[in-house]
Parts: sequence; structure tokens; C-alpha cells
Amino acid sequence: MFNFNYLRLLLIISIALSTITCTFIQKTKIFFKTSKYLCFYSFIVNITTGIIFCLTFTDIKFPNSLWIGFFSFLGADSIYKSLEGKISSHKDLINKKTITISEDNIINKEDS
Repeated sequence: MFNFNYLRLLLIISIALSTITCTFIQKTKIFFKTSKYLCFYSFIVNITTGIIFCLTFTDIKFPNSLWIGFFSFLGADSIYKSLEGKISSHKDLINKKTITISEDNIINKEDS
């Protein structure tokens, strides 16, 4: 029988790990002149970190820690691609002088 609870546990750990490894990869990718090997580098970092993370902080054994490393590789890659170019810096948010209100949040006097 398929153990959904165990898979959910592995995915939750992978989400936390992918955040850590994504940040690490972003900080260390400056050592690569081209992005040719960046995907392979990301895979190695995620698998290695997944193994070390699981053996250090959880009671998950080696074979399942490989799955966590693989899931975090998929997650870190997806998170990066979905957020690329969409995140503003803190300074830009502070210096922004306009406020945007969605149309759904406007209350008309006629409606009340």
C-alpha cells in the first residue's frame, strides 16, 4: 500500500531544503562563467545537502534522503524559475510612493 503520509513528510522536508539550497546556489553561481553546468551543479548540491541534512537532523535513512535531495532539486529549480524577475528589492518597496488597491477591495457607497 502506498504511504501518502510518508511521502507528504518527505515533500515537507524537501520544501525547507530547497529554500536553503536555492539560496546557496544563487550565492555560489558566480563561480561559473556560463550556465552550461549550472543545472548539474544544482543537482549535485541538492543531493549532497539532502543526504547530509537528513542524516543530521532527521531519522530518515540514506535511500530516502536521496529522494529528498531529488525533490528539493525539482522544487528549488521550479521556485527559482517562477520567482525570477518578480521579486522587488526591499529598497524598491520602501521608495515606492504609490499604493495599488485591487478593484475587488473598493467599497462603493451605492453598495452599502
